[in-house]
Parts: sequence; C-alpha cells; structure tokens
Amino acid sequence: MRAISANIERDLRSLMREQLGRIDRPGWRRFFLALLGLAVSFFLALYATALHDSGRYGISATVAALSLLLAGIVAVKAVPYLARRTALERWILRIEYEFTREGGIYFGIIVVITVAALNTGNNLLFMILACLLAGILVSGVVSQIVLTGLELDLELPEHLFAGLPTTLRLTLRNLKWAFPSFSISAADRPSAKSLQEGDVRPTVSGQETRRILQRPFYTAYLGRRSRTTAQVDVTFPHRGRYAQEGLRVSTGFPFGLLRKSRDVRLHREVLVLPNVQPTEEFYEILPLISGEVESHHKGRGHDLYAIRDYRQTDTARHVDWKASAKLQQLKVREFTREDERRVALVFDTRLPAGDDHTLERFEKAVTFCACLAWHFYEISAQMRFISETLETPMASAGAVVYPVLESLALVRPVFASGLPASSSLPVASVGNILARLPSTPGTFNIILTFLPRGSIPTSLWATSYVVFGDEL
Repeated sequence: MRAISANIERDLRSLMREQLGRIDRPGWRRFFLALLGLAVSFFLALYATALHDSGRYGISATVAALSLLLAGIVAVKAVPYLARRTALERWILRIEYEFTREGGIYFGIIVVITVAALNTGNNLLFMILACLLAGILVSGVVSQIVLTGLELDLELPEHLFAGLPTTLRLTLRNLKWAFPSFSISAADRPSAKSLQEGDVRPTVSGQETRRILQRPFYTAYLGRRSRTTAQVDVTFPHRGRYAQEGLRVSTGFPFGLLRKSRDVRLHREVLVLPNVQPTEEFYEILPLISGEVESHHKGRGHDLYAIRDYRQTDTARHVDWKASAKLQQLKVREFTREDERRVALVFDTRLPAGDDHTLERFEKAVTFCACLAWHFYEISAQMRFISETLETPMASAGAVVYPVLESLALVRPVFASGLPASSSLPVASVGNILARLPSTPGTFNIILTFLPRGSIPTSLWATSYVVFGDEL
C-alpha cells in the first residue's frame, strides 16, 4: 500500500510540475500588473471627482490627468501584449488597413468636429461626431464580412514557354451562406514586387523563384455560395521555376475610407520552359546544320526498300515499269523513310569565367538548343540529348522533347574553375562530355559548346556539327 501511495504521490507531483510548466508566467505577470494599474487609475479618477466637488480644481485636474495617463499606459503596453498571446488570434482574421485619400479627408473632418464639439459643447456637433464614428464602425464590420469565406484557385496550362503569352484561369469562390462580397481585388503580395519587376535573374543560378500572377484580378460582385472565373493573360519573361504561395484579397467596400486586405492561401508551382520560337541566329545556322545532316544521311531517303503491288493511293512516279512489264502487273518501288534520321543533340554547359555578357550568351545558347530540340520534334526525327544533367536514349523526338526542355529550363552553367557554390551537382559529374561522347553508327552529333575551337576532339569533326557560343 505504501508503494502504491508513493507512486500516486509521485505521479501527482509530476503532473503538477507539467501543468505549472505550461503556465505563461510573463503573460500572467503582465495581466496582474494591468489589473493593478487599472485599479489605481480607477481610484485616482474617484479621488479627482471628490477633489472637484470640494472646489480644489487644480489638484483635481492633475489627479485626473494622472489617472488618464496610467490608463493609457495600460492600454498601450499591456492590452496588445495580452491580445497577441491569447488563442483568439487563431480564428480572428489578420486584416491590414491602409488609408485612402477619401479616408484621410474623412478623418480630418472628424478631428475638426471633435475639437469644435469639445470647445463649444454643442450637442448637435456631438451627434454628428457620433454618426461619423458609427460610419467607421459599420465600415469595419461590413469589410470584415466581405473578406471572410473567400477561396482562390489558379489553373495553369500543362506546358508554359518563356516569352510566349499564355492564359491562366483564376477562380474566386464565396463560401458564405448568407452574405455576398463586393468590390474584391486579388493581387500578389507587396513583398513580391521586386520579383515581379524582374530585378533578379533566376535563369542562371536556377535557385530564385518568381511569382506566377503578375496582374491584379477584380470583381465588383460575388454572390453567396457562388464563384467567378477570370482569364488572366501572363507572359513569363524567363525560363525557370515560378511559384505562388498566396494572394492578397482587398476591398474598399462600403465607403472607401480604408483599404482592407488579408492573405489567402494558394500554393502553385510551375516550370517555365525555354522559348522555342525560332530566333535570327537559329534561322542563320539551321540551313548549315540541315545540310550537314542531309549529307551524313545521304541516300537514306532514296534507298530502295522493296517492290510491291500497285495501290490506288500510290503515285505514278514510283511505278517500276520494268518489273511491271516483266510480271504483266503494275509494281511500285518502296523507299526508306526520310525521317529515319538520327541526331544526337549535345549541350556542353561548361562556361569560361566572364561577365554578364557571357551569361547572356549562355541564355542564348539555351534558347538555341531548345529551338533545335523543338525543330527535330516537328520533323519527327530520332533524337538523343546529352548534357551534364540529362542523358536520354535514342528515341522519337516526340518522346524526349519535353524532358529535354525541362532540363534546359533548369540548366546552370559550370564555370571553368569548377562548380558554382550554389550548385547541387556532384563534382565528379562535371567532366568533358565531348571526350565521353559515344560513337554511334548512323548518328550525327550537333554540339553546342563555349570551348575554344582548338579543343574539339578531331574524331568528332567527321560526324558532328559544332555551334560555338561566340557565334550566338
């Protein structure tokens, strides 16, 4: 029995220590100090009233001022501190307020009428002041209702390309059962302004993340339990990763005196692919590349594959007249397909240390490589892609073009002195990919590199076309 009693007593003590450890002692200390301050302030107010009744007006005014000062200290120091530590902040909306021009004029009028009412004691001025203050209260309550129960959704296309305009679908829902919402605008948070303006460069380091929504969305009326959808035109200026962690909804309803705003959660992330629209450099170099590829695959589109029976869909120029005369039946020749060309697209990301002009040429090389990959996709060629971060097997360009573009969207330069400090690639993976380039029969290599011309292995010149970064 004694052992059981000791165990129970020990458990009770540990439970009491645990409960006492959870007590917010600074908060309770501030709470009791606030009560003491208010009690003293109340006592001083009563004492000031007694002094005023006894005709000691000077001392009464001094004691009343001390009472008001003590109450003000409690209101400024204790009340906000205790409010931040209460559980009410879990369900109360965090709304930010911003004065409008009309609101500034309105509050200026309130100050003037307040001074006039205190100096004259006119009851009509006090009534007007009460109406003006009631307007502020009504505005706060109505705007609180308008901003509650709102939900946002952002729909993005499957593939996005840098520099090409695209349309996003932004949906705003009002989940309230009884009240509509008026004059609602949704925009990116002000802290992301610098990211929207494009004063950072995610294209090289690949680490910075830009915001998706760059233009505000506005709706004048949104009924209860309803939704509205808007088409938002967006153009992403750079390749890379874009994300949206939330939007700020705001309203000036009903009087426009204050602009009330609150944050709404919204998590979206998208990868913007490089621009695949042909550039001037692409139009200049593509005929040279096409000529080299055709020369390497010379005759493959005209090699005889078989002789078969004539079909009504066949053209007369493919009729084999000798075989037809010999067999007394129309025969046609069948050739190998011209789209059986096999190309290996090699992107060498090694970059000599340089200035912003060097990084700009690297971006042009990425765009040029993306244009080439898209070109081979459009002509249904067999393509293989090789870089420091991705190596695909030889397959139809349609099967590998999007993995290639996704890799190019996040590619970063490997400087001549080694990897940049922010890179996540292992050092062992950075080597001369040209020296490791496999020699595959029937495959033509297209190499994009920033290395000097004399550093290209001589064994590659017979089966390769090299595009140097200085040419872009």
